[in-house]
Amino acid sequence: MTRKTYTEPARDIPVLMETDIVVVGGGTTGPFAAIAAARQGKRVVMIERFGSLGGNLTLGLNTKPSGALVGGLPLEIWNLARTAGGAGADYMALTKTGGVKIASPCDPEIMKILLTRLCVEAGVQILFETVASSPIVDGSAVTGVVIESKSGRQAILAKVVVDCSADADMAAQAGAPFVMGSGGTEQTMQPVSMYFTMTKVDLKRLADWARASDDIPARAIPDTVEGLEYGLWLTGFNKSLQKFQAESGIKLQRDNITLKTANGIMYINGTRVLGVDIFSPQEFSAAIVECYRQIEGVAKFLRERVPGFEESGIGQIAPALGVRETRHVLGEYTLSGTDALGGVGFDDSIAADASALDIHDPKGGDVDFQGMRPYEIPYRCLVPQKVEQLLVAGRAISADHTAHARSRNMPACMATGQAAGIAAAIAIDQGVTVRRVDVARVQAALRKLDMPLHASEVRDVQSPMAEPQPA
Repeated sequence: MTRKTYTEPARDIPVLMETDIVVVGGGTTGPFAAIAAARQGKRVVMIERFGSLGGNLTLGLNTKPSGALVGGLPLEIWNLARTAGGAGADYMALTKTGGVKIASPCDPEIMKILLTRLCVEAGVQILFETVASSPIVDGSAVTGVVIESKSGRQAILAKVVVDCSADADMAAQAGAPFVMGSGGTEQTMQPVSMYFTMTKVDLKRLADWARASDDIPARAIPDTVEGLEYGLWLTGFNKSLQKFQAESGIKLQRDNITLKTANGIMYINGTRVLGVDIFSPQEFSAAIVECYRQIEGVAKFLRERVPGFEESGIGQIAPALGVRETRHVLGEYTLSGTDALGGVGFDDSIAADASALDIHDPKGGDVDFQGMRPYEIPYRCLVPQKVEQLLVAGRAISADHTAHARSRNMPACMATGQAAGIAAAIAIDQGVTVRRVDVARVQAALRKLDMPLHASEVRDVQSPMAEPQPA
């Protein structure tokens, strides 16, 4: 079927500014790219479609990195959050394969402030409530972006663009090749979700019950009441959920629920919508509507079936849908499942990542969350094929469907953002393309930030299998 089209009249777009580096997206990845580049002395503009930074970490109410923060800017910012009372101590969570070290959740409001403060102190020009609608391409090189704001369409010219849009929006429009999800004919992708919070939860009562429950196979339960503020993490409820759905007639889409605390507030990951094309406005909107329906059901389940939730109510629903997987740009190297699960080393590694393996089954099965030994991310995964002066950081880097189950997590997104910002700055200093940058210089700059580059440099992120002890 031929679709109707509208021919937009040609017009001149005013240039708002010229800069060294444009970072597209101020979510979990972009601020780290922007701060890293600005601290290298470069003029940086960061474009963010919402009115605050942090993306899924803050607006999305995710709050937790799903792995250890092992160095660099990510650890610096988390330590600042701890000093401000906006994060707790790291904890070792028990999973089916043993223990995995996880950075504590953060208070999302404090994190918004800290990310903004560090950007401003570094000299980053943030453009809030602004959308990067398309790249400006000269031949095969990206030379800036077209933006949309209350002022209409404008252009920003740059020497390098760092695509931290999470969906490789700039890379795809510039002509970089990519695959969707698993690739091939199926193109399956991990499902979307939406976080929410619940108020008036009796955390001590919940923790005491969870210690003795056989329905919580993955857990971190602090020994002290004070530890419950940031350290309670529970994943499971499978048997209880099945019974609740059978008896209530309320159909939910997940076999389990994850609960975690941040600043004493209960954050809940319990929704799921399968097979959503997030590039379709209709499907994207329908997924939000479905998440609202599920949130009501999950809240009812918790109030009626889980001790500690008897007096609770819905506190806040994330204003942004949590998207786990879309495009994987095809870079000079594609990180494979074997690389990410087996700990393959790379000479051009720009980060050793200790994220957990976190797979939400595209077909609707249970969540596979387990700790694994660290792995390495090569710089080549950030460099898309066929397009110059563009780097991709965050969950859209060149990684296959299995490797993505680790590289999509926040510690990896932060680390690739940091590396992309430094690489862009050094390429400008050298007068070369980002494809030809001296990776050794990038690695040296990362080491000055105390960022481990190889898996062997990361310690104490796993513990042996241990059975939980009932109270």
